[in-house]
Amino acid sequence: METAAILSSIGAGLVTIGAAIGISKVAVAALESAARQPELQAKLQTMMIIAAALIEGVALFCAVICIIAVGK
Repeated sequence: METAAILSSIGAGLVTIGAAIGISKVAVAALESAARQPELQAKLQTMMIIAAALIEGVALFCAVICIIAVGK
């Protein structure tokens, strides 16, 4: 296996771990906020979904870069 493929695999794994940590932090913060102020649950859910989508988008972008690096 060549060096680029190994490094890209490591990069894709790190991207996945980072996205999982980011989404879990967003979810924990939203759940804590909803527990303190239940009347804001709908707004919190919307903000949480938007933040999770942005995190996932960045992770997907980074994973694509890692995959493209293998092709070179």
